[in-house]
Amino acid sequence: MQRAIKTTSDGSKTLYISNLNENYHSHHGALQESRHVFIDHGLKRLNNYEINILEFGFGTGLNVLVTIDEFLKTDKNHVIHYYTIEKYPVNEGEVKELGYEVFFDEPNMKEYNRKLHQCEWNKTTELLPNFFFTKYHCDFFDLKELELPKINLVYYDCFGARVQPDLWEKPLFEMVADKMETGGLLTTYSSKGSVRRILEELNFNVEKKAGPPGKREMINAIKLKTEKS
Repeated sequence: MQRAIKTTSDGSKTLYISNLNENYHSHHGALQESRHVFIDHGLKRLNNYEINILEFGFGTGLNVLVTIDEFLKTDKNHVIHYYTIEKYPVNEGEVKELGYEVFFDEPNMKEYNRKLHQCEWNKTTELLPNFFFTKYHCDFFDLKELELPKINLVYYDCFGARVQPDLWEKPLFEMVADKMETGGLLTTYSSKGSVRRILEELNFNVEKKAGPPGKREMINAIKLKTEKS
């Protein structure tokens, strides 16, 4: 895929795929979208001692960085296991040009950013104490084959349905639901009616939330108890 660097409205950068006419993040602000959808309406809603996060997909690594940033603001007595899937990794030059570390007060963020992109695929790395990171180089539909613990929190950050409609249909959401624990939270920037209906069919309690800048609404969905669970 041919990718270019673009600056979004909050000053943070994103990648743009010209042949799809698609950004990796909102042009209204990559960083503020990531924090709003995945931290304010995701990580901050959980108070588990141990949190297992599953992200679709890894992309530029921005969602990992905002998660580390929030983790470092806590008492750090809890544990995060972060699992992420990516089929088309970004390259070293793109990581440097994106320069996300300058948006964080944490002085070690540049090193964490370097490590998460350079660490080995399909192998767990302790990026910092009590923060374990595993990235899988595969297709999202390979999820069924991955051996994961029960997931507490899903960051559903796929490309939009306009360019990848199959990622917003029932087969993949069924796989995701199967990997989640009862009470687990799925958070996504999308507010599509079809997505809400699919999640409700899969026994999620779907909540509409105020969206990040440029979007009126987004979705939180909590997996409810079923007879099998």
